[in-house]
Amino acid sequence: MTAELTATPADTTELTLGRLRKMSVIGGPDLPPVPAEGLPPGPRWPAIVQTVALMRFRHQFHPWMRKRYGDAFTVQLVPGGRPLVLFADPDVTKEIFAADPEVFYAGKGNAILGPIMGEHSLLLQDSVDHHRARKLVMPAFLGHALRGYKSMVAEVARDEVEAWPTGEPFRALEHMNALTLEVILRVVFGITDEERLAQLRPAVNRTVEVSPAVLLGWAYPWLQRFGPWRRTVENQLVLDRLMYAEIRERRAAADLEERQDVLTRLLRAGADAEDDPGLDDTELRDQLVTLLLAGHETTASALSWALHEVGKSPDLLARTQRAADEGDDAWLEAVMKESMRLHPIIPMVVRTLMKPATVGGIDLPAGTTVGPSIILSHGADANFPDPETFRPERFIAELNDGQVPPLNVWIPFGGGVRRCIGAGFSLMEGVEVLREIFSRYDVRAAGRDVPKVRNITSVPRHGAQITVTPRRA
Repeated sequence: MTAELTATPADTTELTLGRLRKMSVIGGPDLPPVPAEGLPPGPRWPAIVQTVALMRFRHQFHPWMRKRYGDAFTVQLVPGGRPLVLFADPDVTKEIFAADPEVFYAGKGNAILGPIMGEHSLLLQDSVDHHRARKLVMPAFLGHALRGYKSMVAEVARDEVEAWPTGEPFRALEHMNALTLEVILRVVFGITDEERLAQLRPAVNRTVEVSPAVLLGWAYPWLQRFGPWRRTVENQLVLDRLMYAEIRERRAAADLEERQDVLTRLLRAGADAEDDPGLDDTELRDQLVTLLLAGHETTASALSWALHEVGKSPDLLARTQRAADEGDDAWLEAVMKESMRLHPIIPMVVRTLMKPATVGGIDLPAGTTVGPSIILSHGADANFPDPETFRPERFIAELNDGQVPPLNVWIPFGGGVRRCIGAGFSLMEGVEVLREIFSRYDVRAAGRDVPKVRNITSVPRHGAQITVTPRRA
């Protein structure tokens, strides 16, 4: 906690620059060097080549590594050739998710996001700091709160899809990005002032669209004086100034008790706790940016793929339209889940060992980062028969003898005590958006599409092009 709960306008520039200095990938507490002996096999390429392959060509690299080296393999990453050991065995996934969080740190494994998300981000915190923040943030994403957001999400979705062009192909991803951004700004941030929305939208989009090369550049702070790295710093200054202004004004709002957006709920968090004054402005900023990056383009990509996949099959389209008409939320949620399964948006879930540990029967030293590959788990025939086929019914227990994929094979939200707190919000949002679309339109896929990497996420390379026409009465 900082000495002052709120940040003044003059503070914001130094807060931003201080965060960027402190949270560079090579900053922070040092991890012990990790000897290569005893690690699972992996390529002997330079660390920068392996890092680029892992980040930029993930959909080809993960399967190639498994084919070449087996169910456990090591990738050497910059800076310093730090080892990442990835696993494809679901039993090892369960083992990692159930491991002691005081040994298996998730925050250090996400350090590349630190300069943008900040040290207070749930994704970067560990131990008691993570426990405290999660306790304060979690109530905003529990069942009662989610039910309160549904009508707001539906209203945003309705306004967006009503304006869609009909009868001509368009890129679903662009429209889904616009929709999910509006959900974040209005439902999560609670911003309704059009002037501030107009200022925030471009700053947010520039943050989301940062390339993997820019993320890697945080390992080398001198790059921040040049080109895209300098522009990223400038954009962070703009975004932070706007966000801190919104937080300050919200604290002073007279209608806090009536508002139901996530930011207001976070402001009220801890108000009744005698030993915790709640989240200060810097903590709120970090959690809001985390929700933005974790819940904006990820959900947009999943929705885009869902529309494209449903649009390939008249039978699947008819089944999904019926679900939208009849309020069959289970089917609409299954469509979202299968979209996340077939088209993984995040490639892996990672933990960094703070002490030596045995993982998958392999003794690994402190400082090693380990985790399951989401790409390999979701594409394994043993986990999902006929894995290349889009089949939402995999997630409907009544259609599978009461069985659904276990949480150690379907892992888009991670698992264990570090499972994403926004999972319920993301699925709720997806259901509401799909309901608005399929109750209104016939949807047809326009051409084929494949994934490409954008920042830490994968999105449809061609934008998941679709054509919509009004449904016949």
